[in-house]
Amino acid sequence: MVAGRAVSPPMESTASEPEPRRGRPRPAGRPMDIVAAFARRVAEHGYADTNYSHIAGDLGIAKGTIVHYYATKDRLFAAMHDLYLHRCLNQARAIVKRLPGPAEQLAGLLFSFILYQDLDRDFTVAFQREITTLARHERMASGRRLRADYLRVVRNVMTAGVRDGTFWSIDVDAQSLLIFGSSQWAWTWFRPDGRLSAVEAGGQLVELVLGSLLVDRSRLAELVDPSGPIARVAQECLVTITEIESAD
Repeated sequence: MVAGRAVSPPMESTASEPEPRRGRPRPAGRPMDIVAAFARRVAEHGYADTNYSHIAGDLGIAKGTIVHYYATKDRLFAAMHDLYLHRCLNQARAIVKRLPGPAEQLAGLLFSFILYQDLDRDFTVAFQREITTLARHERMASGRRLRADYLRVVRNVMTAGVRDGTFWSIDVDAQSLLIFGSSQWAWTWFRPDGRLSAVEAGGQLVELVLGSLLVDRSRLAELVDPSGPIARVAQECLVTITEIESAD
């Protein structure tokens, strides 16, 4: 089963913040709170059906507070997109750094693709269901660069595996896009309370991909094991980095 879940950061008062009025909850007006509330709304209702009034109501703040940080909804979407991809990129790099070779590294990355559906679900679903919404918008330029960087991490692992004989000779560009294409639709069918846990579903993806890529399949069972060290590293990297970045 999944080792832990990412949670929204606690909203603690600091010396620079005014004390909340007696009898009323402290307003959650940090930029991170706003982005997280937006991600929850988009994940549940979609971009078109989410507006600043909804977010303000969810957080108990004035719409003007949101406008102060994000003048338009496309800016807020771009902020959510960049924050999520920056986090995913850091997690991918951490997974690759902690695992010893291309087979283990790719398995860890594949586990993470499905673990996102549970450990960072709001941001993941919001990102995946609306990836084409502002894909060509000028404000998404930073996000496009982050997506390219993330794809490069995966392709570098696959290329290294081909070069050292771990994987069969393949078209890395095409195969990587096929992998992403399948995992990007997981939000439409995966449910955290469903028959398979996220780590178990991740193991299925590892078996599907590495089962066809590995020259030597003798280690496949070890790589796909949901309770094994590869899955554990992927979970630890996702949980640790999500908690650190959410608390900033």
